[in-house]
This record gives sequence, structure tokens and C-alpha cells, in this order.
Amino acid sequence: MEQSQRRIVACIPLRAGSKQIPMKNIRELAGRPLAWWVLDAVCGCHAIDTVYVMTDSSLIARVIGEYGNKKVSVIGRSPETATDTASTESALIEFARNHDCTDIVLVQATSPLLEEEHVTKALDHYITSGADSLLTVVRQQRFVWKDAGNGFVKPQNYNPLHRPRRQDWEGMLVENGALYITSAKKLLKTRSRISGRVTCYEMPEWTYHELDTETDWTIAETLLLQNKKRRMRMQQGRTILKKIKLLVMDVDGVLTDAGMYYGETGEELKKFNTKDGKGIELLRELGIQTAFLTSETTSLVEKRGRKLKIDFILQGVKNKAEALQDIMKQNALTPEEIAYIGDDVHDTKAMMLAGFSATPADGMEQNKKIASYICEKNGGEGCVREVCDLIRGAKQ
Repeated sequence: MEQSQRRIVACIPLRAGSKQIPMKNIRELAGRPLAWWVLDAVCGCHAIDTVYVMTDSSLIARVIGEYGNKKVSVIGRSPETATDTASTESALIEFARNHDCTDIVLVQATSPLLEEEHVTKALDHYITSGADSLLTVVRQQRFVWKDAGNGFVKPQNYNPLHRPRRQDWEGMLVENGALYITSAKKLLKTRSRISGRVTCYEMPEWTYHELDTETDWTIAETLLLQNKKRRMRMQQGRTILKKIKLLVMDVDGVLTDAGMYYGETGEELKKFNTKDGKGIELLRELGIQTAFLTSETTSLVEKRGRKLKIDFILQGVKNKAEALQDIMKQNALTPEEIAYIGDDVHDTKAMMLAGFSATPADGMEQNKKIASYICEKNGGEGCVREVCDLIRGAKQ
């Protein structure tokens, strides 16, 4: 079913009772009622028609009303669905029986680290994948053990005799409880928020925390305040992104995963990401030029650059800041018209020159401190596409 044929609504069940943190759904977190943080995320998603907040509390209803968004509708919920033992499914089923919709986005207020971007991308993936339901997950690289009885334990997800290195191990996907999307028909048929063909949307690892204890509260508040600063930097960054005329990219660690690969005859190999290539192509359609700026010299980079129709391929560069200044001078560009993606120490000064700078999620810490944007993806895993999409979004 096409998105235009769907009626997608969000449902946020809130109840007054909470044992460990009384009235936590409207308790202030980082200066705002807890539920307002997830309202920001779902109200900002254009694909969602209406955001319904189900509650058994007049106080909660008043606080939600003070949020002041016409997209939000406060509705009641029966006492049976608001007890300590009632499942979230019971409230969701009650909602589905009384509201006309094709798809329901279940959002839990205890996941305040959810952002508008996560909701939008998760919904887009749900629709394009043809799934019946979706859940959000985070990737955890932790070794899990389980009780084997008699005081002994045994490994559940790895072999201790072949303990994998963190960088070589994909880990496991764990529900973070932030977002669930399901077909209304499937929900009523199975009485479960997850059923049929299930897909997932992977969120950043820092979104793992749910609010169940006071310790969780402290951690979430710290992360929200940090993200607030990041959002402010991004708002400033969007203004700059509109002016970008040239995207400059390091190669190893940005366009590749920085791995050293060799063929059987000893030839060097590099692994590039096709999504990055598509992002570069889409920028070119907007008239934005691109450049490779690398300290290495290989025929592979030259070949990849020509295939992607890169405007400037500079290899063997020892001083990237000077090289960037030369590019600007020769092409009459100002720093505000340059975006730069770099991951390591040789990129730092060049990043400081550019109007907008980005670094992969696994970039060096000193680059993360100065970057306008820290990517969610690692080098070679789509971080360039991520930046390309940011530029395209600002331009369009």
C-alpha cells in the first residue's frame, strides 16, 4: 500500500500509576515534562496524521494539553488498561478498535532519546520494506551468559574459546522500547504489537536507555542536555549547509572502513560503500562539486573517483589544510561553501577551515570535538551518504 493510501497515527499510552518513579510521565526531565520529549519526535514526522495520547489522569491530560500542538489529541483509556498488571497491548487494542487507521506507531514516553529523524526513517523503512510490523533496536556488543543451574553459567551468544574482537563482531540487536509500528489489522488479529513479517530500524547505541529507575533518569537527563547542544550546532549547521558548493572527503576511514585488504597475489584492495556513491551522485545532480583528499596514492582511489565523476582527486597530500586552501583559491570558493568529512589527525586542521565539518561515528576524538556533525555511521558504512543527505535536505 502506498503511503498516500494509508492513515498512519501515533498512540502514546500514559497512565497515572508508577511504582518506582511516581507520575513519571509528566515529571520534569531536563527542564520539560517527560512526555514532551517524545511528542517532539512524533509531531515532527509529517507522515503521521494524528498523535493520540491515551491517559486515565486529568493531570496528565492537562500537561499534555499545555504542549500546545494541534496535531495532538488527548483521549481516555479504560481503567482495565491502566492497572499495574495491564499490558501495553491491552491499551493499544482498545485504541485500534475505536479509531480509524491503517497503521499505528506505538511510542513510549519512557524513551525520551527518540528523535524526529528516527521516527521518520523508521516509518519510511516500514513502508518501503512491505513489513507488517517494525521495532526499534540498538546494536550491543556484549557477551551474554545464562544460568546453567547448580551455581554455574554458560555463554549464550559467543564461544569463549574463540572470543571475538569487538571490531570484528557484529554483536546482537536488542529492543530499546522506543518505537513500534504495526498494521492495525494485524494487531487486532494477533493481539500483539509485533506480528507477521517483522523488520527493524537500528537506532544509535546511546538511545538504549529507558526510564525505569532514578539512575536511568540521571543518565537520560545527561544525554538529553548533550543532544540539546548537538541540536543547536545542527541548526547552525543547516544554515551553512544551504551555502555548500563543494564536498571534500578523506578516503581511508571515511569512504572506506580503513581496513587493509590484500588479494592472493598481494595486490591491495579497498572496500567502498555503494550508498556513499549514490549520495555523491545525488549531490552532483544539485550542482555540488566533490573532491577526494587523501595522503595515500593508489590506482584504486583514482578508479573509484573517476567512476563517481569526482571533480577533484588529490592523492599523496601531506598537508590537507594547505591543499584545501589551494582548492578554494583556484575555484573562488569561501570556507562557508566547503563541507569536509575527515576521520583522523591529518584531517583536523582542514576540518577547522571548512564551513561545515563532519566525522564518522568511529572518527578520532579530537575531530569529534570540533566537528559540526558527528555521523551515526562508521567510516565505509554510509557516513558519506549521511552527510550528502544532510546537504540535500538543507538545499531542498
